[in-house]
Amino acid sequence: MASDGAADRRRARGDATRRKVARKAADIATTHGLDSITVGSLAAQTGVSKSGILTVFGNREAIQVAAVNEAAQVYREAVIAPALAAEPGKDRLRALLDAWVAYLTASTFPGGCFVAATTVEYGHRDGPVADAVRRLKRQWLDFLAAELAIANSGDPFGDAFRIDAFLNAGNNNRELFTDDAELERARDLALQVIA
Repeated sequence: MASDGAADRRRARGDATRRKVARKAADIATTHGLDSITVGSLAAQTGVSKSGILTVFGNREAIQVAAVNEAAQVYREAVIAPALAAEPGKDRLRALLDAWVAYLTASTFPGGCFVAATTVEYGHRDGPVADAVRRLKRQWLDFLAAELAIANSGDPFGDAFRIDAFLNAGNNNRELFTDDAELERARDLALQVIA
């Protein structure tokens, strides 16, 4: 029995370390890119030893994939979950756009939208990290398209592309010009797609 309790505590510590390091890696990815993530910088910024990080993840690539997965979880909690309370279709899409603006104005990640930052960085690459980035982007576009179909869009995938383009432009301009009004502009343009 005692060994089961000790194993559970070790597992819980490992899970806490994994989440803490993955979250910090996701933060770094929004300001400096996934490629800039190193075990040494994560150790310095989280207080977790290098050996502790490598025990939990094994290698740098696993950390990068974990950063993408952590960012996806944060995105689901900050953007998708609040919108799910609204009626499917146009109401949910409006709520989703409002939640997206709130997610960015709250500086959830220090460099803006994780999806926007990593899509550009990994769009032309192959491998597990690129696959995780593509999966995250595809899930977002598919979610938008499904809600647009419910809202009777004549072209759900085309409209999802347009909304995503506006949001990416809004995020990029906000980061470049440090002006939250860019997010409002992006939301207003995206709302015209679903009107």
